[in-house]
Amino acid sequence: MLKQQVGDIMKAIRVITGIVASLSFAAAVPAASAQEIKIGFNGDLSASPSAQSGQAAVLGMQAAIADVNAAGGLLGKKLTLVVRDDVSQPPKSIQNMTDLIDNEKVVAVFGPTNSGNAMAWKHIVNQKKMPVIDNVSSGTDITKPMSSGADNYMFRVSMVDREQVAALMAYVKKTGSANKVGFMTETTGYGQGALKDMKSIANMQGITPAAIEQFGVGDTDMTSQLNKLKEAGVDTVIIWAQGTPIAQVMRSMEKVNYYPRTLSSWAADNITFYDAAGKTLAEKPLFLRTVSENRTPAQDRLFTRVGSQLKAPSSFSFALHGYDSVMILVQAIKQANSTDGSAIRVALENLNAPVQGLLKTYNKPFSKTNHEALVAKDFVWVHWKDGRLVPYSDALVASLTPADYKQ
Repeated sequence: MLKQQVGDIMKAIRVITGIVASLSFAAAVPAASAQEIKIGFNGDLSASPSAQSGQAAVLGMQAAIADVNAAGGLLGKKLTLVVRDDVSQPPKSIQNMTDLIDNEKVVAVFGPTNSGNAMAWKHIVNQKKMPVIDNVSSGTDITKPMSSGADNYMFRVSMVDREQVAALMAYVKKTGSANKVGFMTETTGYGQGALKDMKSIANMQGITPAAIEQFGVGDTDMTSQLNKLKEAGVDTVIIWAQGTPIAQVMRSMEKVNYYPRTLSSWAADNITFYDAAGKTLAEKPLFLRTVSENRTPAQDRLFTRVGSQLKAPSSFSFALHGYDSVMILVQAIKQANSTDGSAIRVALENLNAPVQGLLKTYNKPFSKTNHEALVAKDFVWVHWKDGRLVPYSDALVASLTPADYKQ
């Protein structure tokens, strides 16, 4: 009997010990996670030609996070990055966003790579008060509020389609081709969104396009559209498409021996454009970027850190976007002294200290009504030359001022 009682007591001790140990472990998990602040990236990293842009942005973010942690972290905690690949698909991107917010408990999200994916889930982040800083995609409507006067959680440190269009239209007007310009766009959401901007800004600038033509993203022969532009007397064409389709337009120009002055979207910076067009044709379009391959010393230092991991040197601009976007968020969290989404949004809209970025110094980059950190005057005119993206300038570019960028 005594032996059984002793056994029961020992069994009870083991059970209690197990419970205490499990409680101790459960308590240790929040304690460990409380020592870090998570941010997320949600964008294409593998599926489309634009994936190299997402990969570069992540590299820039990782470099910024390493610098923040080396300097003592953020609010006394370690900053960490949770990465999700949306493989360029809106449903997957929505799923990733929900996972990052609800399961990973990130305090902010960066990306996406594709504008359409941002439009697919922007209502979610606004409902859940989750700050997003887009550091890759450029669709104009991404940072617009869900309704007039509504709190807006979508910010951007990247190119903006409408800002690019404003600069291109200003250049067209300076050339004297206001009635001899043609528009060519792909039929995707990317092309159609830009076409809307092109028509709107052309009207503001007093420009009347002589012809507007469209083509499918997978088309390889645009000679029919180009012949129509030629018949309409077009001497300057603005092409808005992804990298490979722009190259197909250039190849079609070669077929009909028709080379109007060519301006394009920044997608011509993608190595897929250069490879598909070939050196001679790739050097014809002019376009805008946030940086050329003539880098500042600070930019060179980041390139030394991440350059070997880039799919192509031309994608380095996105590493800069990634780096600067993290630094802006860090300043907002410090100012708010909080990781609450609403507090971060308010701080982003009212940053009271400049942020020294690698692209520029950001002095109050955002406001309640403007969530774009980079605008037309921050962009650089570039073109391909001997396989490099180099600055471009002529008398017209040199004469442009911010007042010319009507939009």
